[in-house]
Amino acid sequence: MTKRAESKHKIDRRLQVNLWGRPKSPLNKREYGPGQHGQRRKKPSDYGVQLMAKQKLKGYYGNISEKQFRKYYEEAMRRRGDTSENLIGILESRLDAIVYRMKLVMTVFAARQLVSHGHLSVNGRRVTVPSYMVKVGDKIEVRAKSKELTILKEATESSERDVPDYIDVNHSTLSGGIKRIPKLGDVPYPVQMEPNLVIEFYSR
Repeated sequence: MTKRAESKHKIDRRLQVNLWGRPKSPLNKREYGPGQHGQRRKKPSDYGVQLMAKQKLKGYYGNISEKQFRKYYEEAMRRRGDTSENLIGILESRLDAIVYRMKLVMTVFAARQLVSHGHLSVNGRRVTVPSYMVKVGDKIEVRAKSKELTILKEATESSERDVPDYIDVNHSTLSGGIKRIPKLGDVPYPVQMEPNLVIEFYSR
C-alpha cells in the first residue's frame, strides 16, 4: 500500500473538506488542518485557490502522480470541446474510478488495490493497471476466483453511495462498465470540484 493511501484521512484535514463524503473522515470532528498551526486560516491567493482545486481533484482519484495528472491535462487540451469537461471525462474513464463508481469497493484506494492485485478483467482480459482507460461498451468483470472477496460483499450491500446513471453494473454477476462519458454535473462528488481552476493552474 502506498504512503498516500495510508494517510488518506490526512488529505481531508489538509484540504479542509470531507473529500469522499465518508462518515469516518476526521474532518467530521475537527474542521481544521493538521499540525500546530492547523487552526490558522488566511485568505488564499489566486494561485493558492487554483492549487487547492488541483489537489482536491488529484486527491479524490487516489494516488495520481503529478506527472500523470499533467498528462491528463495535456490530453484534455488536445481534445475538442470544453477542456474542463474533457478532464473530468478522462478521470472518470480510469478503471479504478469506474470500479469505485460501480460500488464494488468502498473507497477509491480499495479500487486501485483491487485492480493492481489482478482481480478484474476488461473484455475478458486480466488488467492490473488502475489507470487503464476504459471505453464506452467495455465489459468490466470481477474474475471468477475473486468473486467471494469480503470487500465486494460489503461494498455492494452498503447504502453509503448510489451508482450514478452513466454507470452500468450488475451486482449479482459483479460486472458492468461505463455507458457514456459523464459531464462534471453528472459526477456525484461529495464536495465542489472546480476543474476550470485546475486548467487555469496548468495554463499559468
